[in-house]
Amino acid sequence: MTSAPLDHGPEGYDIDWGIVMTEEDLIPKSDGLFFIGNATTVIRYGGFTLLTDPNFIRRGQKVHLGWGVMTTRLLDPAVPVDRLPPLDGIVLSHLHGDHWDRVARRNLDKELPIVTTPHAARRLKPQGFGNSHGLRTWEDHEFVSGDRVLRVISAPGRHAPGAFQMMLPPVMGSILEFGSRGGRVDLRMYISGDTLMYDDLAEIPRRYPDIDVGVVHLGGTKILNALLVTMDGKQGADWVELVNASRVLPIHHNDYTVMKSPLSDFDAEVRRRGLQDKVQVVQRGTLIEL
Repeated sequence: MTSAPLDHGPEGYDIDWGIVMTEEDLIPKSDGLFFIGNATTVIRYGGFTLLTDPNFIRRGQKVHLGWGVMTTRLLDPAVPVDRLPPLDGIVLSHLHGDHWDRVARRNLDKELPIVTTPHAARRLKPQGFGNSHGLRTWEDHEFVSGDRVLRVISAPGRHAPGAFQMMLPPVMGSILEFGSRGGRVDLRMYISGDTLMYDDLAEIPRRYPDIDVGVVHLGGTKILNALLVTMDGKQGADWVELVNASRVLPIHHNDYTVMKSPLSDFDAEVRRRGLQDKVQVVQRGTLIEL
């Protein structure tokens, strides 16, 4: 495992490559966020290890998004599912094929707690994942280990505008609070999930004004090449302004053919607004220290 210096990325950012994992050490062994690809990360902090939105199909394989829509993966995940570390749980933003795929369904431990939407929990239990917990907005689930506590709070999310929401599964954002039984919070992270910008998101910074790390799902995903269902570059910059996290990690922007807004769109917007110092570009297969 080695530390890598700042480098100039293809989008013009100075990229902190974090800790680069070697072939012998693919699994993160220290606190941080390890980026696997798309919206899949391993987050290890304060004695807990979480997996988010598990998506392990390979480049060239397809997933189903509903209503007959398929999309092809363009990039391989950084590690295969069998190289994951021991996990305390999974946080799943919603039940779509690029966030919960057939590889995850077949290979992940069915006893693991999964914190997700009520819609997803109802569908996961018949698959054998009986420890699935469906949260409505602002409900929470706690993981406890000794005097350490990880609280996962469901945040608002909307996967499509207006009546088109009925075509797509419900989605949630997630606020992760790592702390102690006494109520102290050592790290607060907000993961956007596959939401668009809409009015209800304004409640998040009102309730949680001090967010240390924001993980934003971008990509400008379009269904049938027309309907926008994830934030594009402009909406992503709006999200950065609204949430006002100390540090922002953009993910979910180049893994699938339905993603139409590259990271360069987001780059241009955050630079135009003078927000670039908040953004840390994440490269797959690296561990970003928290």
